[in-house]
Amino acid sequence: MSAMVLMYTTAVCPYCIRAKQLLKARGVEAIEEVRVDTDPERRDEMMQKTGRRTVPQIYIGETHVGGCDDLYALDAAGGLTPLLEAAKS
Repeated sequence: MSAMVLMYTTAVCPYCIRAKQLLKARGVEAIEEVRVDTDPERRDEMMQKTGRRTVPQIYIGETHVGGCDDLYALDAAGGLTPLLEAAKS
């Protein structure tokens, strides 16, 4: 069973693609993607939840990781795998 991952994305975001590639490389089988470019209400939701307006915005379980750079920094610090393990349901 894979960790629960939610990612706010847009269709043409290279950072979203990089983030998805890293998550897949770490064993994430499914990512729930929320396309904020096609649904302005979901962009407003993202901004309220995260305080940020850029994509991607990534949640692993209930934890807001942040964007692509934050995800890669978490991985480099050794924190991504334990967070993914903890978020498996």
